[in-house]
Amino acid sequence: MQAASPSLIDKLYQLFLSEKTKAKSEHIITLIAIGSFLLHLLIIFLCRIEVLDLQNYSALLGNPIGAIYTPFSFILVYEVYLLIYNLPRSITTYIGKQYEIMTLIVIRRVFKDLSHLELSSNWFGIKNDLQFTFDIIASLILFCLIFIFMRLSKKNQQKIYAEQPTPALSRFLRFKKIVALSLVPLLVIVGSYSFVNWTMENFFTVQAAGVPLTNINNIFFDTFFTILILVDVLLLLFSLRHTDQFHKVFRNSGFIISTILIRLSFGVEGLINTLLIISSVLFGVLILAIYNLYEQQQHQKLAENNRNGS
Repeated sequence: MQAASPSLIDKLYQLFLSEKTKAKSEHIITLIAIGSFLLHLLIIFLCRIEVLDLQNYSALLGNPIGAIYTPFSFILVYEVYLLIYNLPRSITTYIGKQYEIMTLIVIRRVFKDLSHLELSSNWFGIKNDLQFTFDIIASLILFCLIFIFMRLSKKNQQKIYAEQPTPALSRFLRFKKIVALSLVPLLVIVGSYSFVNWTMENFFTVQAAGVPLTNINNIFFDTFFTILILVDVLLLLFSLRHTDQFHKVFRNSGFIISTILIRLSFGVEGLINTLLIISSVLFGVLILAIYNLYEQQQHQKLAENNRNGS
């Protein structure tokens, strides 16, 4: 019997979201990140020796530590690609990638905080020093929470792989592939538009002294996470055709709330921003932990019924 030819969806999936494409994308992004970092440092050096007169245009050209922002921006965009890549494979890994992106954003912010530190005895009375303290503690807490989330996710995935795929589950997986493919062009369009606008505004537009740089997070990630909220709602609604079990519906609903908390964090600054990020990841960890307890209880009941039936 001749095997069925792959559909257009399968061909596009192999083109944009296959393991081979992921490996190529990682290699390209690594080269771009290194090249952009060196280029940014070169521009800063040329400004320092007054070959280029751009220091009045952007604070990013006043401190070599600011050059870290450029490669980190490309790395974070690649992390978004990995988020899309994992969407059809595992919902928990997909959510975990959201948490990793937020943690990397906080880490990148730590480098920014370092360039504004004012070492003095009045550490907790200086805004920039206080923000550095919040961010460095938050990064450690987030790192720990993500570790716990991934451990819980691994236990959950082992149970999923042990299950036999049903027609409803196969349709749901195919729907996730379609959604993931739809996100690829959105990533390219939103990412390119955001980066060009941010570059033009921060490097080539005259800014008054004391005016803060436009946060690239507020240009790209708040828009993309808004899209992810809509995607999560679609996945929740479509999953109802696959299962109506309360604990699975509640888990998916909880992940939507977690994504919304992340999205809200882009609209605030300081301690509130840090607390929203931590609370979103903590909420996701608790949701997954309770979900696993439900799954464990169901498996125990099923095993007891099988023993009683035999």
